[in-house]
Amino acid sequence: MKALVVGYGSIGQRHARVLEELGFEVAVVSRRPVEHPRRYDCLDTALSGWRPEYVVIASRTSEHFEDLGALVAAGFAGRVLVEKPLFDVVRQLPSHRFSHLAVAYNMRFHPLILKLRDFLGRQEHLIAAHIYVGQYLPEWRPSSDYRSSYSASRNQGGGVLRDLSHEIDYALWLFGGWQQITALGGHFSALEIDSDDVYSLLWSTAQCPAVTVNLNYLDRSVRREILVITDGHSVRVDLIKGHFEIDGKQESFLLERDQAYQAEHNAMIAGDLSILCSPEEGMEVMATIAAAEGAARERTWVSR
Repeated sequence: MKALVVGYGSIGQRHARVLEELGFEVAVVSRRPVEHPRRYDCLDTALSGWRPEYVVIASRTSEHFEDLGALVAAGFAGRVLVEKPLFDVVRQLPSHRFSHLAVAYNMRFHPLILKLRDFLGRQEHLIAAHIYVGQYLPEWRPSSDYRSSYSASRNQGGGVLRDLSHEIDYALWLFGGWQQITALGGHFSALEIDSDDVYSLLWSTAQCPAVTVNLNYLDRSVRREILVITDGHSVRVDLIKGHFEIDGKQESFLLERDQAYQAEHNAMIAGDLSILCSPEEGMEVMATIAAAEGAARERTWVSR
């Protein structure tokens, strides 16, 4: 099967590599003279010249809407996976003829997230959930200057709310949509960026009265953790170290680096939408980001 990856930054390169390892024939779209045997300068030329059946949009977040529009205008009717977040701001999803459309929140395929989801499905009463992710931005992509990355630029869709929105997505997926939300965040550090580097969100859902999500570009130890409190249990999940702990009893899991990416692409090709993030769910993440920004700006709660 022919696949096309639009955008060839770090995430585009990863998608291309994973797809090639899965047996796909891969071409890429990049305006830069990147080293790839099948490179196209623009999306229209790639669609007519390569004729892919599967397109992965991995361009800058601020370009996702335009790239989706180009696919629609070209009459593309295959499978489309859009890197997270779906857009830079809340937008209307264009009408399309795609056979499948999903947002690349591949953390849903992380084996410990799936294990936690299974565990939560057997609990009668959730009380609180605390989610944390932090990584020092200058060490994120060691081969490039963090100041020139899209993460550093608000106009390109950077900032922790969007860049680390995996946590927002799986929080909504695991604990349900929020009823009221508040947040604090912004650019608080000495990092030379104009995007937000810290955000803390607090919301309530019908299933869980207290959900907190803490995101930052500053933690030099690299942490990605979940704590869930139910009536009968305490569950701690370390997504970096591969630890799953219930009431102090810990299991360790060997995590393959590309496992979630492979599972995500396999689900797209199989048409198995049970775990994939739907466009509507991707829009819900964008609505949550917008509500969090509004709450932080106005120092208030947002209800619905």
